[in-house]
Amino acid sequence: MAANVLEEDSMEQDIESPVTIHQPKLPKQAREDLPKNINKEFAKRKIQRYVRKDGKCNVHHGNVRETYRYLTDIFTTLVDLKWRFNLLIFVMVYTVTWLFFGMIWWLIAYMRGDMDHIGDSTWTPCVSNLNGFVSAFLFSIETETTIGYGYRVITDKCPEGIILLLVQSVLGSIVNAFMVGCMFVKISQPKKRAETLVFSTNAVISMRDGKLCLMFRVGDLRNSHIVEASIRAKLIKSKQTKEGEFIPLNQTDINVGYYTGDDRLFLVSPLIISHEINQQSPFWEISKAQLPKEELEIVVILEGMVEATGMTCQARSSYITSEILWGYRFTPVLTLEDGFYEVDYNSFHETYETNTPVYSAKELAEMASRAELPLTWSVSSKLDQHAELETEEEEKNQEDQNERNGDVANLENESKV
Repeated sequence: MAANVLEEDSMEQDIESPVTIHQPKLPKQAREDLPKNINKEFAKRKIQRYVRKDGKCNVHHGNVRETYRYLTDIFTTLVDLKWRFNLLIFVMVYTVTWLFFGMIWWLIAYMRGDMDHIGDSTWTPCVSNLNGFVSAFLFSIETETTIGYGYRVITDKCPEGIILLLVQSVLGSIVNAFMVGCMFVKISQPKKRAETLVFSTNAVISMRDGKLCLMFRVGDLRNSHIVEASIRAKLIKSKQTKEGEFIPLNQTDINVGYYTGDDRLFLVSPLIISHEINQQSPFWEISKAQLPKEELEIVVILEGMVEATGMTCQARSSYITSEILWGYRFTPVLTLEDGFYEVDYNSFHETYETNTPVYSAKELAEMASRAELPLTWSVSSKLDQHAELETEEEEKNQEDQNERNGDVANLENESKV
């Protein structure tokens, strides 16, 4: 009896247990961004940024097996390293080369027997005044750095030393060119220039010229300008195709004036970048109520050449749904003073509320089209009335013509009489 009860309970549990959805083996980010119809427990999760507010990409490369590819481009690898590792490699490369050639100089002196004739004025050594490994190391430093103190010098009775001197001079020049070039490129990188290119903390959505627009503000804090500045924007949002394929972090272009040239900026004072929400916009069907429910991120990229160095500079930032304010505008920051314009960067990030419809751009377009329908009917009815009036006028003109023809005939008959 107890066995039957347990069997019935297990059957009830099987019936009441929900259907288990087996998730596909996807990367970690893809598993976190699974659509709601596949995994509903992530509906209220916190949105993970793809690009942080400071412009750094929040992506880590794991399980890279072909690490040799980094060594094939060793120069870029060294430039991309952090400063502490770069300085460590810089010191280690010079120290190792000095020690290596110092060891060879000491071996040459040892094999020739110079160490056994120290202080013998009748013996001509390979290197004068080289009496141990320390002096050989110092001579290696003097040779590679071309210091030449004049105390330790190579003699003409040592052909192997002359060959080593040539080899060290050539290799030393190559090491100097490589390491100094690497340090120069790292120092002159325009990454720090991007620190003075600022983006507004929030993006806003409001009406502009009768159209719903997404806007954000950019500015340059330096007096030296960015040449050939251009702005781009990307929408980062996971999607699922009609065939069921899941695409994590799909990138969609946001038009910020590419076809009109508005994306090319003259960034002397802060500018408001506007994206018109039309049928080609990914925000076409998004309303104020739906916006907080969307899991999306807007990545904005400002590029240009540094006026002082001519190197290309790129600044990035991003906006998630909680940073997009619906029904707000940016506070003006430019004022006209006595003979110049002044920018107040204290108000750069400030916004103020404005009257904005809560509907999506698609709904606004549909309401506008419905509002135009009576006007269309009235126009068509007026056209019909106009056609009827023209017909009546033609008939009246025909009757007048007939009457005039009759009057002319009567006059002719009277003249004959």
